[in-house]
Amino acid sequence: MKNSEPLYKALSERILILDGAMGTMLQRYKFEEEDYRGERFRNWEHPVKGNNDLLSLTQPHAIYEVHQKYLEAGADIIETNTFSGTTIAMADYHMEELVYELNYESAKIARRACEEYTAKNPDKPRFVAGAIGPTNRTASLSPDVNDPGYRAITFEELRAAYKQQCEALLDGGSDILLVETIFDTLNAKAALFAIDEIQEERGINIPIMVSGTITDASGRTLSGQTAEAFLISVSHLNLLSVGFNCALGANQLTPYLETLAHNSGFYVSAYPNAGLPNAFGQYDESPEFMAEQIREYVEKKLINIVGGCCGTTPEHIRAIAGLVEKYEPRKTTYNKALI
Repeated sequence: MKNSEPLYKALSERILILDGAMGTMLQRYKFEEEDYRGERFRNWEHPVKGNNDLLSLTQPHAIYEVHQKYLEAGADIIETNTFSGTTIAMADYHMEELVYELNYESAKIARRACEEYTAKNPDKPRFVAGAIGPTNRTASLSPDVNDPGYRAITFEELRAAYKQQCEALLDGGSDILLVETIFDTLNAKAALFAIDEIQEERGINIPIMVSGTITDASGRTLSGQTAEAFLISVSHLNLLSVGFNCALGANQLTPYLETLAHNSGFYVSAYPNAGLPNAFGQYDESPEFMAEQIREYVEKKLINIVGGCCGTTPEHIRAIAGLVEKYEPRKTTYNKALI
């Protein structure tokens, strides 16, 4: 793991730009089943189309190209292609044994892209964020309406799965671990517990980004927490940042970012969708319109890290980067990650 000092220095000087959606960009390649399989998995017994994490092994050039496009657009932080990179999520494709390799190789691809762009402009270092998704199971809610006490996953199973993923992401060269799209804070706590174990075992301090998701206009996560309750639930660790992503468009996210900004000493991140999906599941907000929505974040000094989630492209990131470079980052009263 690299020295974190350049990351903290950059955060103290400016608003950092996170990249945009990986899935949106991969759709442009129109990959079919045989593309996902590649030569290595040509005879795999189960369908694999839709397993975007697998593309880090079978179509690494495409993943590298996506990273390059976001870096070219002005991104400071690149997320690894590992949103579903746990044994829990990979069980859908019967690929649990590939989890370490998937995360390790994804981090290496992102690392190579970041080093290429840092070398071009050493005054603007680029950073790899190991992306850790929520898995497709929840520790707080029952999937069976007839048995509210039932759980499809245990905390210990989540902890073990997250730990394997995090170790591979670090070994592959991640600068940051990003626990993202959190709809169940208990799942996130399992990930944070695993990261804390790794910090202790390896004797290192890992910059940790935590990003929840507000699922509807009620202002709560899927497991029922308000923004303030979510913040309290994850504030026991020395986090780099706390924030929200996905689910809502930029404008709808503002009041929840205000809650975080006014109640937290951590840096604050935001990477909303390009608006809300239309009837066809498409995202209609143009780069210019989305950037204008984000202007409120920076005018109110709510954020330190900003990017895009579903529906966003390098064009969106370029527009956001062009806007925020004129603004000062949110000042923190203290940052536990620096202590």
